[in-house]
Amino acid sequence: MKKVLPGFVLTLLIALIAMWVEAVLPVHIIGSAVLAMFLGILLRPYAQKSAVIQPGIQFTAKKILKFAIVLLGASLNLNIVLEVGGQTLIILFFTLLTAFGGGALLAKWMGINSKLSNMIAAGTGICGGSAIAAMSPVIEAEDKDVSYAISATFLFDMVMIVLYPIMGRVLSLSDTVFGYWSGTSVNDTSSVVATSFAFSEAAGEIATMVKLTRTLAIIPTVLIFSYIYFKKNQSPSTGKKKVKLTQLFPWFIIFFVGMATLNSIGLISPSQIDLLKGVSRFLMVASLAAIGLKTDIKAIRQTGVKPFIFANVLSLLVVVVSITVILIQSTM
Repeated sequence: MKKVLPGFVLTLLIALIAMWVEAVLPVHIIGSAVLAMFLGILLRPYAQKSAVIQPGIQFTAKKILKFAIVLLGASLNLNIVLEVGGQTLIILFFTLLTAFGGGALLAKWMGINSKLSNMIAAGTGICGGSAIAAMSPVIEAEDKDVSYAISATFLFDMVMIVLYPIMGRVLSLSDTVFGYWSGTSVNDTSSVVATSFAFSEAAGEIATMVKLTRTLAIIPTVLIFSYIYFKKNQSPSTGKKKVKLTQLFPWFIIFFVGMATLNSIGLISPSQIDLLKGVSRFLMVASLAAIGLKTDIKAIRQTGVKPFIFANVLSLLVVVVSITVILIQSTM
């Protein structure tokens, strides 16, 4: 505890500053998690000079991040899938297929490393920073790639917050259609809420329900990629490394499912859900602050502009596929 406390306290302070800045902003422009990551990146040149805080930063970026994801499960209800119906699942099938299938082909064509492209695909197809954070420990992603993926999806969301309501009105979309569209194609949860409620309250309520269903895709996605990377570790080219069973079934995702199940069967009260959700959000912000403190801005620059183009093209594909499937369904 003595080793990790100084660095851990620093990440908590950055998280508090980021959440305060988000609260005082008159309009939702940037979420506290992204703010904390950027603050961490800015403070890194000073933080790296102190060896005392490094263990705590590492502890927060790895252990606390997983714990925050576990607590996030308490805010998810598996029964929501039944409430929004099969229509959402059909849309999600095609958007996720576009994000991961189309993303894999596009990344190969553009020469982008699979870890970075898969995190961008997860952020685009599922739920922005939360999905990227959940994927990163499973695929053993580098901090610079985590920061890059979150930054790329965040910038796209900022543009969509402005453009989506305008496009919705130009296309004369109903509240229902717009709710499903924003809920299945805008990345981060807070961006979905900002975008959909800017269109109408009814669209906002539908989009929020749809987005919560979409977030549940974290579960199969992480388990699938855990299996993929398990098989890679077992390949002859890597010398057939010994892989523990816990690498195939990440404990934090198992507990994440457990928390969602407890919520779904009514064993967690609404007040407890609000508390756990708040703690999860705060610790997630602190974890991204730690990732920022570990990220070298020079390394991000060296990654180049290709992954950023990849993220935007992939996001646009998901946007187009989502509205196409929704409009086809509405005419049937």
